[in-house]
Amino acid sequence: MSVTKTFYPSSKGEITHFTLTNSNGASVTLSTLGAGIVSIIVPDRNGQMADVALGYKDPASWIADGPCAGKIPGRFANRIAKGRFTLDGKEYELAINNGPNALHGGPEGFMNRIWDACTENDDTVEMTYHAKDGEEGYPGNLTVTARYTWDNSNALTLTLSATTDAPTVLNLTNHVYFNLDGENSGSVLNHEMKLNASRWLPTDETQIPTGELASVVGTPMDFTSFKTIGRDINADFEALRIGKGYDHCWVVDGYGEGRLLPVAELRGPVSGRSLLVETTQPGMQIYTGNWLAGSPESISGGSYADYDGVAIECQGFPDAPNKPSFPSPVLRPGDEYSETIRFTFK
Repeated sequence: MSVTKTFYPSSKGEITHFTLTNSNGASVTLSTLGAGIVSIIVPDRNGQMADVALGYKDPASWIADGPCAGKIPGRFANRIAKGRFTLDGKEYELAINNGPNALHGGPEGFMNRIWDACTENDDTVEMTYHAKDGEEGYPGNLTVTARYTWDNSNALTLTLSATTDAPTVLNLTNHVYFNLDGENSGSVLNHEMKLNASRWLPTDETQIPTGELASVVGTPMDFTSFKTIGRDINADFEALRIGKGYDHCWVVDGYGEGRLLPVAELRGPVSGRSLLVETTQPGMQIYTGNWLAGSPESISGGSYADYDGVAIECQGFPDAPNKPSFPSPVLRPGDEYSETIRFTFK
């Protein structure tokens, strides 16, 4: 295992890229901008290496990019209805940046900040961000750590942890987009996907969950067995019309706090690569890159089109601060937020 560092100037300050390369020659590149995943280079069925994570040619292009590619959004990933929530009797107002709602913690969030970073050893990078009380409207001084480990079995493990000095709400994930046939290979609608999820969260027109945990049976939301992502994406189904494709949260079957469970599998038909996703989180937002067109120049020097990547965002439920029936997103002083996401490539 080896690690190399590369430094790039930007309007936010110096961005550092860390490339971790394992004994198989497979590598992951991480960025201090948004504690992001820049690239994941792994072999196909014939041993040919390719980058399976969507990214940009210019390291500074990750700043304020619409897709939030590979980065960690926060303080609250996904949507909060009307940018408002009440905690311990006090109402908080957030920036509205997604229709009438707040998305991914605000315009800056955690994804457009430079995180502090260090390498513990050649297989691990730890990044830390200190969010101030009142930042983007959220209460509490919060310290967040993202710890990435890359191993010789081509598994990337992300451990997310946080502490606060005042009650707050928190929902963390990674927003990497995958194309297992290579980031420059076009649409992922021919990829096969399976989800360990028999329920999903219907939403209103603005993509805020109604509170219902609905069965996937008999709907285009059913991925309990492998099917191509594109098979039902154009079905006459209200949720798909609202999102212009899949952009919804599924409920992890058998979720139990602290248990690392297999939640999703993805297969690239041309390359033969597969991806297993495991997490301790209760939900996963599947987003089929419905608005990728117009992204910055790709890492391979081309351009991305809609549906060229799929994000499997393991997380808490959207709008959980306003839905008491959902798993609580509240973090209090003296408690520690700790969640794990693991991506294993074969």
